Amino acid sequence: MQLSDKARFPSFIRTIPSDKNQVDGIVLLLLKFNWRWIALLGTDDDYSQDGIKTLNEQTREHGICVAYENTIPQSSSAVGHMLRNIVYLNVKVVVVFATGQPVTDLMRQAIASNVGDIVWVASEAWSLSQSIPKMPGISRVGTVLGMAVKGMALSGFDQFIQSTRNSWNGSFQKKSSAFLGATSNQGSCNQHCPQCSQISASAVQDFDSTFSFSVYSAVYAVAHALHRVLKCDGKICKRSEPVLPHQILQNMKEESFTLNGRTISFDKSGDPPPQYEVVFWDTTSQPASFKRVGSYASDSGDSGTRFVVREEDIKWHASGHIPVALGSKDCIPGFKKTPYGIHTCCFNCEPCTAGTFVNQSDPYNCQPCPQDEWSDDESAFCQKRTLEYLDYNDHFSIGLLVCAGLMCTVSVAVAIVFAVHHDTPVVKSSGGKMCFFMLGCLGVSCLSIGCFFGVPTTWKCILRNPVFAVLFTACLCCLSVRTFQVICVFKIAAKMPKVYEFWVKKNGQWMFVTAAVGLQIFMCGLWVGIEGPHPFNDTQAVRGQIIYDCGMGNMFAFTAVIAFVGLLSVLCFAFSYFGKDLPKDYNEAKYVTYSLLVFFFTWVAYLTAYVVYSGKYIPLINAISVLASLASILVGYFIPKCYVILFKPEYNTTAHFQTCIQNYTKTISSK
Repeated sequence: MQLSDKARFPSFIRTIPSDKNQVDGIVLLLLKFNWRWIALLGTDDDYSQDGIKTLNEQTREHGICVAYENTIPQSSSAVGHMLRNIVYLNVKVVVVFATGQPVTDLMRQAIASNVGDIVWVASEAWSLSQSIPKMPGISRVGTVLGMAVKGMALSGFDQFIQSTRNSWNGSFQKKSSAFLGATSNQGSCNQHCPQCSQISASAVQDFDSTFSFSVYSAVYAVAHALHRVLKCDGKICKRSEPVLPHQILQNMKEESFTLNGRTISFDKSGDPPPQYEVVFWDTTSQPASFKRVGSYASDSGDSGTRFVVREEDIKWHASGHIPVALGSKDCIPGFKKTPYGIHTCCFNCEPCTAGTFVNQSDPYNCQPCPQDEWSDDESAFCQKRTLEYLDYNDHFSIGLLVCAGLMCTVSVAVAIVFAVHHDTPVVKSSGGKMCFFMLGCLGVSCLSIGCFFGVPTTWKCILRNPVFAVLFTACLCCLSVRTFQVICVFKIAAKMPKVYEFWVKKNGQWMFVTAAVGLQIFMCGLWVGIEGPHPFNDTQAVRGQIIYDCGMGNMFAFTAVIAFVGLLSVLCFAFSYFGKDLPKDYNEAKYVTYSLLVFFFTWVAYLTAYVVYSGKYIPLINAISVLASLASILVGYFIPKCYVILFKPEYNTTAHFQTCIQNYTKTISSK
């Protein structure tokens, strides 16, 4: 890898790929089989140390943990101790990026130690070793995979070796010993090789031919560069001046040619495109053989990186299954990884809580579900929530709307009855014109019931409780002043005539109603202005659902509005209680009490449900409480008077009322 540094080696060009590409291929092989708990072994040389360093960097980037790293020791006992450490750490995959005799010693000791459950990943320096596969018992070491530079058979090479060897046998035997002594210490650039006379042709042919094509292509690369510098064509060279080395170097950097079907070119670092083969040692055959089970190639073109492994061609030692090499067993879906120790591959599995999930993009953290989704405990994904709200088509909604329409109709009917009999004592004693104001408030409040159903909007939310609070306040004020006015006539007028006179002349009943309603309008306006009722998505109430409803907004303002209504209710109840001994035609105590009790009970029920229950039927309970409060006044106060007007006309006369007053006066006088 250092040779690719052009600052240090500007004139270095090679036809064998850089070891960095080999490291890339090894990492891809580890990732292919999800091997993330490995050991790295090397030797004390630049080739090995550079490779180990780059492997450490690459594995760290890809989440592969190096559980053990060491240089192969020289003594067999130290090698045995190293293997025992690897077994102790439960390492199943060992990458050996090394060369030379240490690898042979390592594999010999592995055979002796019978470590048969390990996958050995060999670098190209020994992946096609001719001696190690022939060791007795090599099948006991486990599975051996390796990266090898992609070779290519050289056409005619075997015939050339055979013919050359025959010529050596005929010519060199005739050479004198003096000639042999003179040439044995001198190199020769031609085909004469006195030292080769003792080597058989078969020995040359059986030698590791991994780099034969690299040597072959290197010679052709120089030849092509020289050919271009000399401006040669098919017959002659046109350049006669001397050729300088930098000229050949420059042409080699720029050249690209095809040799035996393979393109020969160099990148800016002087390296060729990497082409590797993944080899598998088939130790079941005798002798052991090498099988090409995959390939790795990379270039800067459109094809990019190509890495292929044919898993079916690999005979795994572990019962025929791909060995598992993980620090900790992978967490099941829905559990996050919580690392412990120094390695990210060592972790505990912890479940994700409801409303969160964990996926492969970030297995160490439980991520919250989006607002419109939900999940159970131990979830690997979120599910879409269903949107729930009280629709107009709901049976309860239809029932309440019918009741609201019926009440509105009854309010109009009562108003008509009162209008027709407006001069009668019953209507006058009930409040006269104030009755029409109350009936108008009741009718409008009934119409607002429609705002409790359908998709909530800002205006619907405002037209629910704030409008009811104002209109119901007006009704309570009218009831209060009605009972207070009767008390004034019978009890206060005689004792405090000036107070009674002020009340009558200044139209005190309307002043009180206006002031109280105005104060309630101000409080409701303040409520809406600070933070009024508004639509919101309740994702916490029901698992798997989004309850689309109106929030109450500022709870302090809401409480103040309800408290003011409650205060008026208590005041109205007090006035009706003080007038319980008045003439029965003027005594509204039992009717007012009935109306107020219904109001209290329904709103206590609603507020309790609002606190303890969360669901789409909260608006329904709210609407029932509103409708019941309105019905209590309509049924408890107005319907009895309509009954007297329509069915007991003899009680709706001035004479009858005067008789009641006289009887009351006699009773008081007798006391």
